[in-house]
Amino acid sequence: MGKALQVLSGFVTAPSTTFTALTMAVGDTLTVRNSERGRAHLLNAWGDNQTAGNLRIRSAQMHDNVQGIRMFVVASEVAPLMPLGAKVALEPFDTLVVDQTGSATGGDIESSSLLMYYDNAYGFDARLLDWQQVAPRIIDYMYAENTLALGTAGGYSGEEAINAEFDQWKSNFDYALIGYQVSAECLTVGWRAPDTSNLRVGGPGNELRKELTGEWFKMLSQVYGIPAIPIFNANNKGGILIDGVQDENGTDVTVTSIFARLRM
Repeated sequence: MGKALQVLSGFVTAPSTTFTALTMAVGDTLTVRNSERGRAHLLNAWGDNQTAGNLRIRSAQMHDNVQGIRMFVVASEVAPLMPLGAKVALEPFDTLVVDQTGSATGGDIESSSLLMYYDNAYGFDARLLDWQQVAPRIIDYMYAENTLALGTAGGYSGEEAINAEFDQWKSNFDYALIGYQVSAECLTVGWRAPDTSNLRVGGPGNELRKELTGEWFKMLSQVYGIPAIPIFNANNKGGILIDGVQDENGTDVTVTSIFARLRM
């Protein structure tokens, strides 16, 4: 049993004002993973709408299964919708009901992501540290750039290895993923590798709020008081995969991942 951080994504197509259940991306499920009771949490959620709408998260195990956590999504503003630092406790094996409203235009994809954290999950042991553990070990920083050819179907796409375009990794060193920046709006950017127990860690694809995304994982660690900074070893660089979620317009996104190289 160990720690795990995971982003989950799904979408609806032209839901209009009718709450419509998300179609989850391949590999993602809204069933809470098997974990020690009281050690699974929903950290935050965000949406990418072309027309303003609502995102709703509920279950019989949460406050209520009628409205639950109901949040307003502003068009083209991909940002956290829940109070930063306020974790929502989840029950193992509970299945969340997540639905969304938005555009009524045929073919328009509205999408959303949930960020989950497990302090003690069965079968996982991701390499995650908090800022207090990372900061004293920083030697220098490395910015790795990837241009993702994102698809138009609403799921994860554009996958490539983190070193596909910039390969300046120094062998044997650990690198902490502090944050990232994106060139264009998308729902979510994700990274996964053996170091993350092959779960996708990620954040919102907000191209304007670089002060938010640029220290995303550092911020998560500080405001939630958890080890939320993913640690990758350079020797795994070919297996560190980055991808993203885009709407039907399929805009490609250049992602700059901000890594801190750490002392052994």
